Amino acid sequence: MNLRASKTTTLPLLIAGAIFAVTAIVEHINGRIAICKCGYVKLWHGVVNSSENSQHIADWYSFSHIIHGFLFYLAAWLVARRLPLLWRLNLALALEAAWEMFENSAFIIDRYRTATISLNYYGDSIVNSLSDIAFMVLGFWLASRLRPRFIVALALAFELMTLAIIRDNLTLNVLMLLHPVEAIKQWQAGA
Repeated sequence: MNLRASKTTTLPLLIAGAIFAVTAIVEHINGRIAICKCGYVKLWHGVVNSSENSQHIADWYSFSHIIHGFLFYLAAWLVARRLPLLWRLNLALALEAAWEMFENSAFIIDRYRTATISLNYYGDSIVNSLSDIAFMVLGFWLASRLRPRFIVALALAFELMTLAIIRDNLTLNVLMLLHPVEAIKQWQAGA
């Protein structure tokens, strides 16, 4: 029984590791820097309008990636609930990794810089990008363990907290990326 359990967990875990590795390699090939140009890695960087934003392990946008995990867990449960949890996690990992690679493409970086208040955004460091994926895994895991109403409350708390503190959150980030609203951009800039 232990041998069977080991075989059923080894392959999905190897695939998960490969997803992280491929993401790092693709981002490196596409010119992403490994760590902050400042030369060090911090556990937390809380200044949004700085050259070190999205360069360290965690920042205000880490909460959005936790919410990604909540949403991916829900989506995987809705469309693939018969798959074992680790395989559903790999689907979520593949989606999050694809987003991280796309988010750090010249197209999206330019879009953020023109359509949002992120004028000095030059993309994530590889450390930050991999950390974003890890925060999604945390969200996915929490969603698999906690009651849905608690996950909804936590997502709302994260959205409201980041809205109040940095004038941005997952909802506004998506809205401003897809359909910029000048009034929101002005409000986010503090005008």
